[in-house]
Amino acid sequence: MLMNRVETALINSPPRRALQRYYEVPALQRLGGSLPHDARVLELGCGAGYGTELILAQFAAARVDAVDLDPAMVARARRRLAGYQGRVRLMVGDATDLRAALDAEDASYDAVFDFAIIHHVPDWRAALSEVARVLKPGGRFYFDEVTAAALATRAYRWLFDHPTEERFSGEEFLTELQHQGLRVDPRSRTHLRGHYLLGVAERPHSGQEAR
Repeated sequence: MLMNRVETALINSPPRRALQRYYEVPALQRLGGSLPHDARVLELGCGAGYGTELILAQFAAARVDAVDLDPAMVARARRRLAGYQGRVRLMVGDATDLRAALDAEDASYDAVFDFAIIHHVPDWRAALSEVARVLKPGGRFYFDEVTAAALATRAYRWLFDHPTEERFSGEEFLTELQHQGLRVDPRSRTHLRGHYLLGVAERPHSGQEAR
């Protein structure tokens, strides 16, 4: 589901970008650690490319493939990331069908990033299934999400557009990750009265169990 104009302006604002750079990314780094030096990374919902740039610069990803439903945002991201030629591939596509969007094969990425995008996806379980499918054994899913509790507040209802059915709580999101075979870091948790979820999950190696 595409963001409306108000939310698009908000996510591209200096305060939102500062929060992402100085709080969310360091928190995810503490939880998930560093990436392999040759890491191939997928980002769901690249927007104007600011998160993609952080993945390249702060996580030192060797390569990032990213998708977004909005062609205008993908065009903006391409302009922003022009200096990273050869390390970035940006495509218009749906997070629930990464094979169509990126020809993403099973177990093909070292990490997947979700900077508050999956709550925009009506079939969010299908998106998490795709995350689990494309992660390599030992690969990590870094997520920062908005829960049903936040979406039910007056500000979110008045200002933004989101799917009205099948919203998830933090617990439901983490449970679904486990259902998809991912092992959730126990430090993953909700913040601000359960409105926001931040954490990391890993695809276990063969012979290990998700828990």
